[in-house]
Amino acid sequence: MIPPSTTGNATSGTASSGSVPDVRLVNAFDRPYENAVATARTCYSARGIVRTEDVSPTPDLAPEARRKRTALRDRIARSIFEAGHHTTLQHAHFQFSLSGVSRQFLWTFLHSHPFYNSEQVSQRYVEVKAERFVLPPLDGEAREVFAGRLEEQRAEYQSLIGLLTPVCEAAYFRRFAARAAKADRYAAEIQKRAQEVARYVLPVATEAYLYHTVSGLTLLRYRRLCETYDAPREQRQVVEQMVRLLLQVDPLFEKILQDPLPLEETPEFAFYEAAGLLEEGGGGRDAWAREFDDALGGRVSRLVDHKARGEQTLAQAVRDVLALSEDRLSDDAAIALVLDPARNVLLGETMNVTTLGKLTRALHHPSYTFRKRISHTADSQDQRHRMTPASRPCLPAYLSDAPDYVTPGLVLAEEAIRRSYDRSMTKTWDAIGRLKALGVSAEDRAYLLPNAVAIRFTESGDLLNLHHKMKMRLCYNAQEEIWAASRDEALQIAEVHPRIGRWLLPPCTLRHQAGRAPPCPEGDRYCGVPVWRLPPEAWERSI
Repeated sequence: MIPPSTTGNATSGTASSGSVPDVRLVNAFDRPYENAVATARTCYSARGIVRTEDVSPTPDLAPEARRKRTALRDRIARSIFEAGHHTTLQHAHFQFSLSGVSRQFLWTFLHSHPFYNSEQVSQRYVEVKAERFVLPPLDGEAREVFAGRLEEQRAEYQSLIGLLTPVCEAAYFRRFAARAAKADRYAAEIQKRAQEVARYVLPVATEAYLYHTVSGLTLLRYRRLCETYDAPREQRQVVEQMVRLLLQVDPLFEKILQDPLPLEETPEFAFYEAAGLLEEGGGGRDAWAREFDDALGGRVSRLVDHKARGEQTLAQAVRDVLALSEDRLSDDAAIALVLDPARNVLLGETMNVTTLGKLTRALHHPSYTFRKRISHTADSQDQRHRMTPASRPCLPAYLSDAPDYVTPGLVLAEEAIRRSYDRSMTKTWDAIGRLKALGVSAEDRAYLLPNAVAIRFTESGDLLNLHHKMKMRLCYNAQEEIWAASRDEALQIAEVHPRIGRWLLPPCTLRHQAGRAPPCPEGDRYCGVPVWRLPPEAWERSI
């Protein structure tokens, strides 16, 4: 491992100074390129493990031996890279700290694939400060319009926190009546509930800071596709800094680096250009959005496809694991054996170990597909469930000319709050329209979109990973929209596969049925509702 504090040549950006991301490499493997070659040679070694130093042309070797070892090392590296044998590049990992990056960049690029780990600052629980925005490189009136609207969004965020706090306080003490006598003790917690909702008016240009860890292979993939929709400039800025830091640690990676694929050569851009639809879908976007929303039938998430024999396939897979015939283990008994927490103790574990259990791996076979509409800020959390992947939209699908946004439930509690919220949305889209008239690109205008902007997509998952997602997101502490979508999904699965759907339950209910105490694993974050006593049709929440 290398010591921390290898840094890029950049400074954190603010709305007043222009925005350049700050990228630092804080941890990395030692000699990752040669390690990849050593792992490749180990596959064919009759003498045991090939060590990294065994492939390195060390100074103690004679010149000719060094030359031959260097040539062999580089020939193997190039050969396996060009042949697509890339698992050797997944051993070495690189941990970066990132500051001055936008929520838009995180959503559209950094978190849009499964092969990473991030820990980022939360907008739900950390108040956004005035200077925490990423500003595109605009000049003159366009810069004034953009920066001015950022300041207004920040002020509207603060105003909404104030308007929402009494509403959240009333809802909070309805749930925790005994705490009302010591209201001051819970003021900070109540404010977090208010700012969680108020953040919907903030722009996707809001800055984030985070740790981000990827393998060498993922970093090479970043380099190749950094100029894709929807934020190619910021993507390129961050990835080029990452690669520069990689090469400082191990210059040998230069031998297998590929140049970025130009945006114009990506299939999405090429299609839009050929069809004459580069600007917001050429007017067809609104018709698509109406069609999509009508198909939801009032739901947040609608089940649109599933394996018809999911229950029978699951039951048979369980029998196959145990080598039992149907007369020894019926479908009902097999499904209960793997999904009933009272019988399958793995389901009561806090740590997700179901991918390692032989019986629970049978849950991979049933699968479900949903269409859903949630906000950008909710989807930024939903996409962290990387094993329930989605086909998320390109920029023209959500950068609309007219306001198109999601309204949280608490905003509807009082007419004055709803009017304030709607005014904020209207002013934001007016500013985006003004930027368009000034010739600002769609990429740059998108940074002003609010967290509330509606994102429509199709998402699929197998039962194993959906079960884990439901376990996390049916918790009453989960983000409101994802909780509502998960409730929709669990209830619809129960309609088509009742023997499966009955076991898609919140974490406290699973733990209670598994005999774990206390049922709630959240400690002092307990939501205050004994959900484990409620049937699914009674799942409701206001905060």
